[in-house]
Formats: sequence, C-alpha cells, structure tokens
Amino acid sequence: MDKPKKPHIAEESMLIQAKEILIGNTRDGRYTVPSSRLYPYQWNWDSGFAAMGFAHFDLKRAMLELKTLFEGQWENGMLPHILFHSRKTEGYFPGPNYWRSDLVNAVPSALPTSGITQPPVHGFILERLVDQNSDSTEVKDFAQEIFPKIVKLHQYYYSYRDPNQEGLAYIFHPWASGRDNSPLWDDLIQTISFDKKDLPSYQRVDNLKADPSERPSDRDYDVYVYLMELAKRLQYDGRLIAEESPFMVQDTLFNAVLIRSNEALIHLGKRFGRDVQQIEEWQEQSKKQFDDKLWVNELGLYAPFDLRNGHHIQMKEIGGYTALYADIPAPRRAEEIRSQIEEIAQPEKDFRLMPSFDPMHEIFDPKRYWKGPIWPQMNWLVYQGLKRYNFDEMASKVKWDFLELVDKLGFHEYFDPRKAVADQLEHGYGGDRFSWTAAVVLDLITDK
Repeated sequence: MDKPKKPHIAEESMLIQAKEILIGNTRDGRYTVPSSRLYPYQWNWDSGFAAMGFAHFDLKRAMLELKTLFEGQWENGMLPHILFHSRKTEGYFPGPNYWRSDLVNAVPSALPTSGITQPPVHGFILERLVDQNSDSTEVKDFAQEIFPKIVKLHQYYYSYRDPNQEGLAYIFHPWASGRDNSPLWDDLIQTISFDKKDLPSYQRVDNLKADPSERPSDRDYDVYVYLMELAKRLQYDGRLIAEESPFMVQDTLFNAVLIRSNEALIHLGKRFGRDVQQIEEWQEQSKKQFDDKLWVNELGLYAPFDLRNGHHIQMKEIGGYTALYADIPAPRRAEEIRSQIEEIAQPEKDFRLMPSFDPMHEIFDPKRYWKGPIWPQMNWLVYQGLKRYNFDEMASKVKWDFLELVDKLGFHEYFDPRKAVADQLEHGYGGDRFSWTAAVVLDLITDK
C-alpha cells in the first residue's frame, strides 16, 4: 500500500468545534451526555472518552467527569452503563423507572442507574491523564483517589463475570459490548425464544429521533428487553445470570479493553507504591486466555466465544482488532491482523478505515449502526494498537481517514466507510455534536 497522504483538513476549526461540543454537552457542570438529542444521560465509556477530550483544555473538568461517573458505582464494584442524574424520562427508553436499580441493595440509593455495564476504559484513560500531567500534584491526588475504585470494578468482573475462572469476563447483553446490534449477535439472538406477551409494554424513541434505517430492528429490541427482564428478575447478580441467561459471551472488545486497563493499573499502582500483585495475576491469566482461546485460525483474527453454546462467533469484526492495543498478539499474529487492515484499505476497494464489520461479508451494512459504519472511539483504539506495534503507516491511515470524515460530515456518532457514498453525503449518521467524536478529534489532532 502506498504511504497514506495527510488530507487537507481545517484542524484549528475542528479543535474549536470539538471543545464547544464537549462544553455544550456538559450537564450541571459535572458530567457529559453523549448527544443531547439522542442520549440525554451520562454513559459509562462515553464519559471515559469525554474525560480524555477535556484533558486537552480543562483538566479539572476531565477529572470531575470520571469522579461523577464513579458516583454511580455499585457496592459490588459494578459500574453501570447509564447514570440517571435526572429522574425525568426525557423521551428515552429504557429510562430510570424501567431498570429499578433501587431494588438492588448494592446500588447507591440516591442515584438511579441501569443494570448492565460497558467496556472498562477507565484504567487507561486515567493513565493518560497522569502521563500527560506528570508534574501535577492535583492529578496525582485524583489518581490516588479513583485508582481503588477502578480496581474494585475489575475485581467485580473477575468475581461475578468469570464463572469458569478463566480470566475472561462475560457479558449478558449486547449493549454491554458497546456494539449493540453487531452482526456478531444476530445468530445468537435468533436462538433466543420468548413469548412477546411476557414482555412489558414499551415504546422505542431512538428510531423517532434518528433515521430508523440506521437503528437496530424491532426484533432486536424485543430481545434486548427480554434479556434486561431476565437480569432484573435476578437482581442483576452476575453469578445467577450465568446460570440462566441464553446470552453469555466472552467478547473481544470488552476483554481487550479490560486487559489494557489492567496494564494501566499495574503501571499506576507501581508508580504510587501500591500492591498490584492481584492485578498482575489477573493480567497474566487474561492475556494468555485471550490469545489462546479467542484466536481463530480460519479468520486470522480474534473472535468472541459463546459460552452458553460452546463455540466461537466466527466473524471478522472491529473488536478483534483492538487486541493490538492490549498488547496481546505475538508479532506473527499482529502482522496477520495488520495485513487484514491493509487489505481493506486497498484503493480499489474504495473504503476508508476502519469499518466496524467485515466489508466483504454478505451482511455488511455500511449505514446501520454496528453492522458496518466507522465509529470514532473504535478508530482511536485501533489507531493506538497499530502504533503500539509500530505499524505507523497503517495507524496514520486510520487516523486521517476518520478526521477527514469529521471535517467533511460533522461531529456525528458514526460514518459511512464507503468513500464514493460518504463523499456525496452532507452529514454523518446517528447523533450529531457527539461527545466522543469531539474527544477523539481533540486527541488525534493533538497527537503529533
């Protein structure tokens, strides 16, 4: 592949817009919503990336973002995927009245939350804040305060979400993967049977605020609700859910992020003189199991493992590539992963990097949510992974392809990877003025 050329983009203007978006999406001066129109509460991993963005121009605000997020941590360590600082429904389903987290003893009584979690980015986000502000006593004090909370979150995964004690956490809901309607889950979802009459009456609003053709289907949503109802009945106890849930997956993205955050906690703990033996034990087992169990030779890539049905979900999907950022593959496998990315980037294929699903697959859908579009935070993870293995040209391609899309189409939630199509569009897909898009733009442009 020819060396990628840096596109002509309005970097200074983009930086100004990115800052304005993060400030505009701030609520109560304490936390960020992903997008004011579509997602009106505080989301877990969105806030992690928002903190990364704020750190480039408002360090106090970055720390407050994480501090506010961990106000919602349960007593058992679980960090929910949504914190409902406002009890108003605000036209969002499922809202605070649906989850009934107040029925769970481990939940902070003053703050309603959801009952599922999301990929734990917080360890490496905290590490970045510390590394970028190594002379700041305030940052060091903050890191010392939040460090044990992140460790407690990781302890939750290894205690409640690893039933076979393998070092790989399972998820029981597609939303916990961060990739709601990924094709990864399609076949598994089809095997889940239930009587729709047993589901509570609910009204979707996401497909009223965004193009329905870009959103998950009604059938998908019925399954999402069924799985939430099962978890709610079991009071969100991960050990009990493991005995009953038909959806029980050791996901690539989720575990790669957990492993990368373990690494960050080990580095920070040693820096602060803390005992990190337990984290090192988690890490040793997790990295080995990820590499041994989730690698699929036929794909030349890592793939999720369906614990309930005992097999890999064999599809080439964005989560498998994030193993690079966690320093999991040995050089030979890393090169195999890099070559796949390079193949997608061949000019004759006319794709920007990095599609969220295999663009050569028959069910690739470049417009519908997680079935193909480019996602900002995923490009950031892949970019960091490629850099880690010194695949600098490919990393540059991932970076500038994304920044060019934002420059052309605005700070949207996700983007069409087809060059011929995206270049004719007026805007991206999903929510507009999106917080993690702004955060990733700030970080990538600042990274020289």
